[in-house]
Amino acid sequence: MKEVAKIELEQKLKQSRKEIEHYKRIAKETGNICLRETEALSQLILWRKQAEEKLREKEERYRTVVEDMPAMICRFLCDGTLNFVNSAYCNYFNKKKEELIGQNFFQFIVGEDQYKVKNQFMSLDSKRPTITYDHQVIAPDGGIRWQQWIGRAIFNDQHNLLEYQSIGRDITEEKIAQREKTMLEIQLQQAHKMQAIGTLASGFAHNFNNLLMGIMANISLMLLDVDPTHQHYKYLKKIERQVNNGSKLTGQLTGYARAGRDGAKPINLNQLLKETCDTFKIAKKEILIHQDLDEKLHGIESDMGQIEQVLLNLYVNAVDAMPEGGELFFKTQNITDKEITGKPYDPKPGDYILLTVRDTGAGMDSETKERIFEPFFTTKGLTQGTGLGLSSAYSIIKGHGGYIDVDSEKGCGTTFNIYLPATKKEVEKEKELPEKIITGNETVLLVDDEDMVIEGCREMLTKVGYNVLIAKNGKNAIEIYKEKQDKIDIVIIDMIMPELSGGETYDKLKEMNPDINVLLSSGHSIDGQATQILERGCNGFIQKPFNINVLSMKIKEILDQK
Repeated sequence: MKEVAKIELEQKLKQSRKEIEHYKRIAKETGNICLRETEALSQLILWRKQAEEKLREKEERYRTVVEDMPAMICRFLCDGTLNFVNSAYCNYFNKKKEELIGQNFFQFIVGEDQYKVKNQFMSLDSKRPTITYDHQVIAPDGGIRWQQWIGRAIFNDQHNLLEYQSIGRDITEEKIAQREKTMLEIQLQQAHKMQAIGTLASGFAHNFNNLLMGIMANISLMLLDVDPTHQHYKYLKKIERQVNNGSKLTGQLTGYARAGRDGAKPINLNQLLKETCDTFKIAKKEILIHQDLDEKLHGIESDMGQIEQVLLNLYVNAVDAMPEGGELFFKTQNITDKEITGKPYDPKPGDYILLTVRDTGAGMDSETKERIFEPFFTTKGLTQGTGLGLSSAYSIIKGHGGYIDVDSEKGCGTTFNIYLPATKKEVEKEKELPEKIITGNETVLLVDDEDMVIEGCREMLTKVGYNVLIAKNGKNAIEIYKEKQDKIDIVIIDMIMPELSGGETYDKLKEMNPDINVLLSSGHSIDGQATQILERGCNGFIQKPFNINVLSMKIKEILDQK
């Protein structure tokens, strides 16, 4: 507005000067000033005063608008020297106008952004006079904040650069919100990926355990006919143990994928360490593992799946630190809060267990160590890591009321210390497999869609004296039960079947006979869907692969309840 008024005034003054010169020539020629000339000069003086007054009014309105605007407005010369700032600009930097005028506009910009913004302004010309840019600034409190500006280069009629004008605002909160949104999107993508992995792992575990079930059934039948003194007996027992180990391996795989679906319960960390280390050694034989485990270690009340996830993340971190192999040390011990000293946190009073994980890898510099638990911080590059592993471990340990810290030096390896609250609740011990086979003569309806499972289980059931009816799906089971309900003493139902699932089959059979005896069978663990079916009245659960001893014991337990 100011420029328009100024240009308008200059044009009219130029025209007026021409008129004055015209009248001067007439006066000089005639030797006097005529009435018309007098009137013209009077009118010119009056008009000039009016124009100046209007210009002052316009300038005042412009100044008021600029001063009252919430946006920051400034003008600066080609070298960055400020020659105008509005009140919003002063308030933002907590300085008076006289303190800012003469200062350099670019001096408030942080780091490399300063040179980038300078270059952007220098690239402006009359054909492209404006830019929009973001940069970081040092706030009066010493903090770093974000600003967004629209800059304009101002030229004269000859296209010569006069100065720059910029209007800006603080966008720190928007940047934080955008970053949080990005983090949530990445976490959602990670959750979807983990869900997909979980689904894949779950399907793999189910199918693999069905395969192991077929092997276990045949081993059980062979062991029935082989005397313990036979030379092949010990080899058959080894195969049986290996089948059980294979089943544990799939259980750990699904545990990693589901990341804590089991819920919190008292667990033995030593046992969990041994199992996960065994799995890890299979995948990374070039890393030598040492274990120094306190035999009297307290239990912890924890979500097993989540603690497995923490251990997995620590294993992965160790592998990355030792690409050519190395050594990994695990140590567990009982401590109290009094022994947790020199830490940046104040532990709650009580007993703790301390897990120390040390590797002989490359180690970390101080800057990396400070950021190791930050979400999305990774030294691997965008194509090799998400930076969520150790951040996830930190969140899980914190969620369990514990603490985790790291000690590392470049070239000297890394040590993680994990403190978890101890529990006085008794940890459930693994049940020993029964040595004896319990016989029976009742009728069993076996429901499963896998031929290898049906064949193996039918032979085992027949071997211990049961009469066996076969159904290869849920609908078939319902038809057979309707026809022979009075003769069937117990139904063994596979949980995962096409069309009609084990749970749905159970519900329909339960409607037909509220007192029905049902043993649920699955390649999955008892947690999750199996627990829900048991809560609806199902009598028992048996996880594949099982041998003839466990099968006969489970059936007997259910039948004896009646």
